[in-house]
Amino acid sequence: MFAVSSLYGQNTFLTVAEKSDFQSTSTHEEVLSFIRQLKDLSPHIRIERIAVSSEGKEIPLLIIADPMPASPADLVNDSRVVVYIQANIHAGEVEGKEATLMFARDLLKEKDPSLLRDVVILICPDFNPDGNDQISTKNRTNQNGPVNGVGVRHNGQFLDLNRDAMKAESAEVRGVITNVFNRWDPSVFMDCHTTNGSYHVEPVTFTWMVNPNGDKSLRDYMSGTMMPEMSGKLNKTYKVENCFYGEFIDMGDPDKGWILDASEPRYMSNYFGIRNRLGILNENYVYADYKSRVTGCYYLIKALIDYTSSHCSEIKSLLKDADNRTIARGLNPSATDSFAIEYKVRPAPEKVTIRTYEADLVTDANGRRSFKKSNRQKDVTVPYFIDYYPSKSVKMPFAYIISVKEPQVIGLLKVHGIRLEKLTSGVKIKAERFEITELKGSARLNQGHYTNSIKGNIKSAEVEFPAGSIVVRTAQPLANVASYLLEPQSNDGLVVWNFFDRYLAPQWGSGYNPYPVYKILDNTDLQTISLF
Repeated sequence: MFAVSSLYGQNTFLTVAEKSDFQSTSTHEEVLSFIRQLKDLSPHIRIERIAVSSEGKEIPLLIIADPMPASPADLVNDSRVVVYIQANIHAGEVEGKEATLMFARDLLKEKDPSLLRDVVILICPDFNPDGNDQISTKNRTNQNGPVNGVGVRHNGQFLDLNRDAMKAESAEVRGVITNVFNRWDPSVFMDCHTTNGSYHVEPVTFTWMVNPNGDKSLRDYMSGTMMPEMSGKLNKTYKVENCFYGEFIDMGDPDKGWILDASEPRYMSNYFGIRNRLGILNENYVYADYKSRVTGCYYLIKALIDYTSSHCSEIKSLLKDADNRTIARGLNPSATDSFAIEYKVRPAPEKVTIRTYEADLVTDANGRRSFKKSNRQKDVTVPYFIDYYPSKSVKMPFAYIISVKEPQVIGLLKVHGIRLEKLTSGVKIKAERFEITELKGSARLNQGHYTNSIKGNIKSAEVEFPAGSIVVRTAQPLANVASYLLEPQSNDGLVVWNFFDRYLAPQWGSGYNPYPVYKILDNTDLQTISLF
């Protein structure tokens, strides 16, 4: 077992956080400087580039492996599991940035790092360098350190990168999907954040992907096996108090339950889940002191690598089975194969214990009421609302056919890694179409979009599709991502994010044009060739 160098030895270089006795955090250039020192420390590290930010900053990807693969193709028949750890997507939430650098250093300084027998570790310490370098004491003033300030939430385009996974408008998110998720196909992903949530004692919280359109067996594995074991290891071996991430439904009455309320795949960990992989959200507790948050995150990373290294064959088998189920479903969709367009949440089978504080209801000078933390610590065991389940679904098709050649749509599907084909000749076949009865844009901008809500009816008819029409078969591992983007009533798809706006209503007159994506429900002989 290796330990945090600054705590147990001085014969190594230190991060900005360590050198400042946890008073400061690093600029992007200081991160790059530290990475250059890592390269001099060990032969077991290589640096690739995820993307270049809108302000021209390179975003590095650390690859730590022994033996080092020349490319991801070398891992096809490799027994090791690829784990990707990402930090600083919100650049005011800096704990993961410092913890990943410390972890990489302490692993690489070992002469024979035994963990690398079973895992290939990918790390991005600073995913949002543009936001990171706006360090100021005026940012996140409620946060308990670092006293010299932190960066901002958004990137250089004023986008929240943790709302961009589906629409992928930023260079950062397009880069991570293309150069990490598609290229390296990690089995496990952890995204490091700092929460602004309910009052509690535990400095580290984390949870798993929850969107119900992902493979249920993977969610069950994480909730029933992987996450509890990691939590126990973190608590018993590394002496870090932790709990699963959430907030109290009512801070004034904690017994109502603890809830995770971010379920859409626009959030990176949920997006990873609908790719049939294991996604983890880490939220370090904002009111714990900065040092506890950083070191707690460090040991959470350690617990994750401990778990994956000892369960690598099990994880690889689970993911292979999930992919095979998805492909088999697409080859011959059954009457019960469906995609959830609406869902609700219910408690998990097991309650969770949170070490909280009683909160006092206070009223400010303007009459606004809020809860204020007291010093009365209280442990509560409450329902954990995290089990998202479909409340309204539509039939999963054999294939989608896109009737317009919109470059942004085709480009985005390609970025996500979805396999696209085109018809080699015209065909007239039975298809399902969506007839729009209502389309509304939001009153307020969201990430630069007046996001849409849509209503309509499903119709079935013989439709003639010309040669060159784009075909997306669902017999592919990323079928759930494709459906999330293409289904008209999806809550995080192309309709929501305005990609089809110009095609949905006529320039003059009333009513709506046909939605330009059709569904072929049953196995059909479609003559196609690959689009790329």
